[in-house]
Amino acid sequence: MGDLAYWWPRASTLFQKDMAALPGFLAQVYVKHGITDQVLFGDRRPVHVVAIEQARLQGVRNQVFEEGYFRPYWVTLEREGVNARSRMPRSAQWFRRAADSLATKPPVEHFDSPFWRRALHDVAYHAAGSLNPLFFPRYRTHSNISAPVEYAGYLRRFPKLHFARQAQHDNARLRKLVDQRVPFFLLPLQLNSDAQVRDQPVLNSMSALIEKVVHSFAIHAPSTSRLIIKNHPLDIGRVDYELLIRRFGVQFALDGRIEYFETGDLTTMLQHATGTVTLNSTVGCAALEHNCPTLSLGDPIYNLAGLTAQNGLDAFWSTPVKPDAGLFPCFEKVVKHVTQVNGGLYCPRGMVIASEHASRVLTADVSPLQRLMETIQP
Repeated sequence: MGDLAYWWPRASTLFQKDMAALPGFLAQVYVKHGITDQVLFGDRRPVHVVAIEQARLQGVRNQVFEEGYFRPYWVTLEREGVNARSRMPRSAQWFRRAADSLATKPPVEHFDSPFWRRALHDVAYHAAGSLNPLFFPRYRTHSNISAPVEYAGYLRRFPKLHFARQAQHDNARLRKLVDQRVPFFLLPLQLNSDAQVRDQPVLNSMSALIEKVVHSFAIHAPSTSRLIIKNHPLDIGRVDYELLIRRFGVQFALDGRIEYFETGDLTTMLQHATGTVTLNSTVGCAALEHNCPTLSLGDPIYNLAGLTAQNGLDAFWSTPVKPDAGLFPCFEKVVKHVTQVNGGLYCPRGMVIASEHASRVLTADVSPLQRLMETIQP
């Protein structure tokens, strides 16, 4: 019903059957309308997985949008897959050669995208979705929590965020660490509802990630170092990370060596961190941009030799390998040219800009990545 509310009266074909019938439904739609391209937002939700495979079976191109690899003025648009399923080569040498063949960085137009506007769309969509049991009784959300639970959690967390901002409490703690030159590692948390998290075979929740990282830190990190764990700004507060981290601190005898930050200036953290550990967060890109040693426990697009540390979590604490300072500018330049569209998804101006740029990519016979790879062989 959320889709219908936004798309009415342009919606002409509605799927109201069981998921098992989706491949056949899509096959008929492709043929009936002469579909050449299928557009998706993300590629790992259950509906996405089925739709992408069916399109490939029938020779239909998949065009996948996603939040930008670089924020906040970019949207990702790739063919057939994004993030870990991107078709970009994982070769530092290729990125160097490809960057040399490109002009300067693509121009970027800035725009204002207030959070309240995004939140308003979210509430409107889910308010319409409250009618799903009546009109779409077979519908099952990809999310592991319902919208009311999500909103209630964020409302509980909001006073804590408000306090942290007003009192500058977390930034004062951070400044103290920096002024005292205390060596620290950073673990930025992601959202448990993120498909890129839930799709992981083992570390498919932030609780599992925290336990693994804290355990390794306790055994292998220098005794003078600390671990900063920073929450995601859009976390709904369903998990009490502060309490969880305190328990792990006791369990692994790390009293005083773990610092939990509800908020805090991420740029300052990255500029002064001894290293950053992440699953597959875009914070990894920001860390590399600040020349901060970075280790990924997942498989994001930036996880390649020369950028991220390849020596494993246990060794990273004592040997945080710095990224090749000359490689990241090449990586950023290429990624923006071949996968990023200037624009945004949640404000009028951002959508206009994104539409203008995306239309050229969507209608081209050859994608920007394919065109570059034909010129610069991986």
